[in-house]
Amino acid sequence: MRSLLVLCLSFVTAWAAPASRPPNVLVILVDDLGYSDLGCYGGEIATPNIDRLAAGGVRFEKSYNSARCCPTRASLLTGLHPHEAGIGDFVRSKPTPNAGEAYTGHLLASNQTLPELLAARGYSTWMVGKWHMGVPGPMDRGFQHYFGYKDFGAHSEGQWNAAKYVRLPATVKPELNYETGRFYATDVFNDYACEFLRQARTDKAKPWFLYLAHSSPHFPLQAPQASIDRNMATYRRGWDVLRAERLERMKKLGLVPASATLPPRARVPVDREDIANGYPGQLNPAWESLPADRREDLARRMATFAAMVEHVDRGIGRILTDLEASGELANTLILFTSDNGACYEWGPFGFDSASRTGKTTLHAGEQLAQMGQAGSFSSYGSGWANLGNTPLAMYKHFCNEGGITSPLIAHWPAAWPARSEWVRPPAHVMDFFPTIAEATGAVRPVEIAGVKLKPLSGVSLVPLMRGLAWPERGIPTAHEGARGYRLGQWKIVWGKRQTAPVQWQLFDLSQDPSEEHDLAASQPAKTAELAALWNAWADRVGVRPR
Repeated sequence: MRSLLVLCLSFVTAWAAPASRPPNVLVILVDDLGYSDLGCYGGEIATPNIDRLAAGGVRFEKSYNSARCCPTRASLLTGLHPHEAGIGDFVRSKPTPNAGEAYTGHLLASNQTLPELLAARGYSTWMVGKWHMGVPGPMDRGFQHYFGYKDFGAHSEGQWNAAKYVRLPATVKPELNYETGRFYATDVFNDYACEFLRQARTDKAKPWFLYLAHSSPHFPLQAPQASIDRNMATYRRGWDVLRAERLERMKKLGLVPASATLPPRARVPVDREDIANGYPGQLNPAWESLPADRREDLARRMATFAAMVEHVDRGIGRILTDLEASGELANTLILFTSDNGACYEWGPFGFDSASRTGKTTLHAGEQLAQMGQAGSFSSYGSGWANLGNTPLAMYKHFCNEGGITSPLIAHWPAAWPARSEWVRPPAHVMDFFPTIAEATGAVRPVEIAGVKLKPLSGVSLVPLMRGLAWPERGIPTAHEGARGYRLGQWKIVWGKRQTAPVQWQLFDLSQDPSEEHDLAASQPAKTAELAALWNAWADRVGVRPR
């Protein structure tokens, strides 16, 4: 790790932003997107605008996250592991008793956020979307303008319910108004992103930072009916056929080796029988084994998920057009990623109504047509999440690759040319902070108001984006009992919610990217080496329980 920091620090002194004016910065975060959902990562969902970003920028094979919505957001905005930022597992109004500051449940004062850093550098700071890091909220942690979730602790809100969203500061009258039935949050977020860019340009002396944190495609799955209908034929084909097709496209893209094989369908995590749809600890069912009415219900769920992604993509297309028209695209650093892997919650048929109540509805007739509309509340379940993470193991909540791996696209034409090859060394979402700091020339202070800041855990990705050599580093993860540690080709995983005894597993990701073949028994020394590294990290950042 020390050699990596030395390399990056020396690089900061040797490289300067390519333009006299610091770049604008646009961070786009989506919610619960699977690893292979995007077209440019092998998916069948139509994402031409995100694909355009990938074609004109740099694509990372893998970027790691913190396995869940709010811990990942904490890492992204602070450059720290989530435990160091204060959200070690989940946002909460009161700290977890006797668990230490790692489980405070909101961002700690002993860190600095990206908007705070950039505001000090002279940027205007804007946020649209889902905060999900509790109180203090976005306006108290560096953003000057905000439109998004009214509830700063909420993980989800209805997309059709305008009352759940707010414009801040409260002294500003909302610029955009929508007729009844016309408010759809994903589109409104994109509208406000364009509106905020228009306003940011009125102060020509200041570069801008926009954080567009979409809640799509997180449940409740909701989208305009026509957009859902367009996707139905695709998803009536089922998850088994589509998983195989995705893998073949990923091979052609060079994202996975040509020798890669499709792993068996993933298991449904152990849970209460009704919550897991009768499949706790079992493999997700074969598509063709399901009755026709169940397949139609499931196709509607996934078609809605795909429609949500498509609406995100259309908005990104509008933003790119806007940046081109203003002459800003070349000198805008754009980073796109997702907050975790695909969400299995909680069984192959998904759920309806509040999470973890055990209610799953088999929709038919007019009820089927109303899925995704105002008043509906559905998730898509573990079978489709398994498709979303093709060919990786497990899902959101877990430290297997399927839980912690996201796509990452970086686009900044003024600084580096487009690259056709994949960037193979893995990134982490905590790297966004130091990457943006280097790109903008912002200097993070040692302390703020007498409070000493924790050293950054992330490192700048600028060398990787410019094609320079990159030494190995260890990447640890922990979320609600799940654990992982990757070093080079080797990775250990500690699972949960499984029928087999829980213990460290060891995988060689260079040969086994799907984590199918546990080598812990045959390579105990390597397993012990990585376990010791994980334990040392967990002690340092305060992971509990142990």
